Amino acid sequence: MDVRVEIAREASQELVDAFSRLLPQLSSTAKPLDYQAVDRMVSCDANTVLIARTSERIVGTLTLVLLPLPSGLRARVEDVVVDNDARGQGLAGLLIEEALGIARQAGTRTVDLTSRPDRTAANRLYERLGFQARDSTVYRFPIER
Repeated sequence: MDVRVEIAREASQELVDAFSRLLPQLSSTAKPLDYQAVDRMVSCDANTVLIARTSERIVGTLTLVLLPLPSGLRARVEDVVVDNDARGQGLAGLLIEEALGIARQAGTRTVDLTSRPDRTAANRLYERLGFQARDSTVYRFPIER
């Protein structure tokens, strides 16, 4: 499969359609994104939205978030998803390697990500790429709407 990884520089209907197809494969609770939501995400200075594209369509995405903090510039990898039909071909690895290169160039101290324990293939990939599990507790406060 011939795939290239690129930065999504602006919102487009193609990108909205891709997120409509991919996001449910990542999260059963994520709400669909409209054009304005995709535009807000892509145009946010803290975000770098990477897409994996074949000649036919977008088959994967990753969002890299750069966080200037008092302790130094940090990075987080968020919402890595590859289309079910394209899994097992190294696309998530390509997306992550590109994100790590961008983070390295920006001068980040660390790159963090989280992954549910039941995502065994993804967790194996992250470890193979050099990510190390940390003794940490992640807390979440649900904001009800």
